[in-house]
Amino acid sequence: MKKVQAGFTLIELMIVIAIIGILAAFAIPAYQDYVARSQAGEAYSLASGLKTSVGDIFMDEGNFDNAKSGSFGIPPSGSVQGKYVSQVNLDEGKIIATLGQPAASDKINGKTVTLSPVDNGGSISWTCKFSGEAKYAPKACRN
Repeated sequence: MKKVQAGFTLIELMIVIAIIGILAAFAIPAYQDYVARSQAGEAYSLASGLKTSVGDIFMDEGNFDNAKSGSFGIPPSGSVQGKYVSQVNLDEGKIIATLGQPAASDKINGKTVTLSPVDNGGSISWTCKFSGEAKYAPKACRN
């Protein structure tokens, strides 16, 4: 009678487990960075929602002085929130979204996304700054 192989040898199984471990060592940190970056993207998205209001105030007033939270139909300070964003505030045209809900990654917790308007002689452009590490910044905030 011929002996039929019934399964894998211990060496073959150990090699497969070692390969999976090596792949996981690279994949898990990369995934965690991706999650933190996507959470910071929520801050940019919520802050961007106020750009139109700032533009309207600038067109009416000619400056950004009165573009503040709680005025001209802009939501009060801290009332704009998200799953990862604790608050979005507006002061003299500058929009600041603070990350900090319990669901937010520790890598971005407490960091801010700041959108600042720039008067280009009648039109507005926006600059974006992220207070955390550059690799976690939303795509629109990278230079």
